[in-house]
Amino acid sequence: MEAHNRWFILLTFIVALLLAVMPLPTNWLWFRPSFCALLVIFWITRMPENLGVGFAWLMGLLEDLVTGSVLGAHALSLGVIAYFSLLTYRRTRAFNPGQQLMWVFVLAGINQLLGNWVHGLAGKTVPGLTFLWPALTTALLWPLVTPWLAGMASRLRVR
Repeated sequence: MEAHNRWFILLTFIVALLLAVMPLPTNWLWFRPSFCALLVIFWITRMPENLGVGFAWLMGLLEDLVTGSVLGAHALSLGVIAYFSLLTYRRTRAFNPGQQLMWVFVLAGINQLLGNWVHGLAGKTVPGLTFLWPALTTALLWPLVTPWLAGMASRLRVR
């Protein structure tokens, strides 16, 4: 991987971390997409030979530190979805946009489920299935964000 490739990937995650802590009205907090999960799925599907579970785990640890979450919650969930992304990246690339959207919803749902489980272990429970709203908004962002990211990655020759 060339040096200019690293800065663009890192820049996308810095923006995602900033969006993760951006102030929102209380009513909208449950709908905040998981931008880091979206990027982990995108970059691992695009570059599975260069990025992996360790990269996702580090990004999750940074997200834990930035958001003030239970240490390891995002690291665990991003590591798991990175693993599933690595297992299925060939199929995911062949999916049509609707199938990709559904697959991202499943992966983002796993991300939210694991995060909710870790927070439950720490004594912070979430009522019902409201913890899945970010998975839906993340999936709905997929067809909007990925063409732009793919275009930028091609222009910058991120391989």
